[in-house]
Amino acid sequence: VEVTKMRIKPDHKMILLARGISYSNEVSLLRAIMDGIPPLKDKRLIIKDLIFEKVKVRLYQPKTSTTGQRRGVLYFHGGVGRFGSIRKAPLSRYDHTETLLFPCRYRLAPEFPYPTQFHDCLTATIHFMKTAQDYGVDPARIIVCGDSSGGTLTAAVAQALVNRKDVPKLRAQILIYPFLQAADFNLPSYQQNAKIPVLIRERTLILGLKYLNKDISAVNILLKGSHISEERRQKYQKWLSADNIPHEFKMRGYTPPGPPAPYSEEIYKLAKPFLEPLFSPLLCEDNVIAQLPETFILTCEYDVLRDDGLLYKKRLEDHGIKVTLCHLEEGFHGTIFLAAYRQHQLILSTTTS
Repeated sequence: VEVTKMRIKPDHKMILLARGISYSNEVSLLRAIMDGIPPLKDKRLIIKDLIFEKVKVRLYQPKTSTTGQRRGVLYFHGGVGRFGSIRKAPLSRYDHTETLLFPCRYRLAPEFPYPTQFHDCLTATIHFMKTAQDYGVDPARIIVCGDSSGGTLTAAVAQALVNRKDVPKLRAQILIYPFLQAADFNLPSYQQNAKIPVLIRERTLILGLKYLNKDISAVNILLKGSHISEERRQKYQKWLSADNIPHEFKMRGYTPPGPPAPYSEEIYKLAKPFLEPLFSPLLCEDNVIAQLPETFILTCEYDVLRDDGLLYKKRLEDHGIKVTLCHLEEGFHGTIFLAAYRQHQLILSTTTS
């Protein structure tokens, strides 16, 4: 399996900023990052608002002509299903000659409860796959892409499409620091980055519970793994074991966790949606994983979700799927959206190429 690993260092000033954010104003920073950085006006692009089967999308179309068909990228923003919009699409800086970009304006919780967000993204994707040629897009060059919880949606959409016969196969999926599992909150990256903004360990789970409209009082016991039965723990171990994470990612301080908290049927019932592939694509069955398209995964060293991406990479590779990993050695969650991030344009051009 051919795997390319890239390491790109961001602006050190932004690292210091992220490390210095206090807990009290973390939410404000989180919302600012989730909303994205407003794109610069670009005379090279035609921007249109469209409807794909009742789902709002925005089209970024190059004005330049081309002799052949272009690639199409459907983008699902992050925000834990409750934040974010297409008004400030962070991926508007991309290869303007070869790509049509379609940010999806899926409906947000709590007004539209989970899993409305997934269904909107899937509906928009299927519609576009069936009509791609109307936009001058090659149906064999369609990519789904998302960041953070948008990466969750991307992975879930890709999984939902593998057995469909009425649409072409996806060319690739792009997962930008994705959330991929809610079974183990004690992986090395969760330990190492537990208190690093903008996505600290406890807040990750709190945001997930709020997204599902669940009681957040069980956060501490969920963090200890009491929602996982011994049977499930044995099943998930082959996918979630820290042994599947390269040693270099465990050198910054990692202590193998002790015995999990006793299993609670009550807590399991509360957290049951957490363990479904729609919410935790990393827990999908092997027969689906084996059919997924080529994958690009971006991870950040200072991000609790880092190991989700690394573990998904391992699962995909184990089934012969080609994976490209871009690991930002000094990156943190949300870093790709910051205008001060030096390699912003380089990363985006890399992902869409």
